[in-house]
Amino acid sequence: MSDTPKQPPIDRLLAIMARLRDPERGCEWDLAQNFATIAPYTIEEAYEVADAIERGDMAELKSELGDLLLQVVFHARMAEEAGLFSFDDVAAAISDKMEARHPHIFGDEGGTMDSDRWEDLKAGERATAGATSAMDGVARALPALLRSEKLQKRAARVGFEWHDLKGPRDKLLEELQELEEADDTERLMEAGDVLFVAVNIVRRYGVDAEEALRASNAKFERRFRAMEQLAAAAGQDFAKLSLDQQEDLWQAVKRSEKAASKA
Repeated sequence: MSDTPKQPPIDRLLAIMARLRDPERGCEWDLAQNFATIAPYTIEEAYEVADAIERGDMAELKSELGDLLLQVVFHARMAEEAGLFSFDDVAAAISDKMEARHPHIFGDEGGTMDSDRWEDLKAGERATAGATSAMDGVARALPALLRSEKLQKRAARVGFEWHDLKGPRDKLLEELQELEEADDTERLMEAGDVLFVAVNIVRRYGVDAEEALRASNAKFERRFRAMEQLAAAAGQDFAKLSLDQQEDLWQAVKRSEKAASKA
C-alpha cells in the first residue's frame, strides 16, 4: 500500500485541466478553445444546474455542479496560461468579496443583512471599480427577462419608478396598442416594450419574472402532454382535432389537475 497522501479533489481537477491544455501532450479540442468558445458551455452548464434543482434530482445536481466547476477551472487555466490570473486568484477574489459583503458576519458592524443593505454594498463596489451609471455591471449575457428586471431595479433605486401599479398598467395598454399599430420595421421593438412593461408589473408584485415564466412554461408543457395522452387514449390524432375539441381536452386536463390538488 502506498503511503503517498491522496491528492485533494480540486488539485486533481486542476491537474487534469493542465494536462488537457498541455501544448505537446494535451487534447486537440481543449487546446483549440478560448474564453469566447467556452462561454456558451458555461452558460449551458449553469442552466443544467438550475434544471436539476427544479426537478429535485440531487444525484444529477452533484454531477451538474461538477460540470459547472469544470467550466470555472477551464477559464482559470486559460487565464493562467495568458499570465492574467490563476484559479487560486479566482478563489481568493470571491473569498474577499464575500467577506466584504457580509460585514455583519466577518466585520464589526453587527446587525442583519437585507436586500437594501446588500445592494448598497454592491453599489459601493461598483463605485470603487469606477462605475459611472446605475446601469453599469448588469451583464448583457443574462436571459432577457432577468436582465430586464435587474435594469428596472437599478433604475428604481435612484428614483426612476412609477409610484403605484396604475402607471405600468396604463403603460402596458399603451404598448399593446402600439404593437397592434406597428409596421414590420417597428414590430420587434414594440413587442419588446410590451414584455419590458410586463416585467415591471410582475416585479411590483414581488414575483421573479424569469421564475414565473419558467413555471408557466412547465405548466403549459405538462398540460399539453396530458391533452395528447387523452386524445391518444381515445384513439384520436390530436393534431387533427378541431380547436374546439382541443380546448375541451385542455379544460378536462385543468379539471383533473384541480381535482388532484384537492385530493
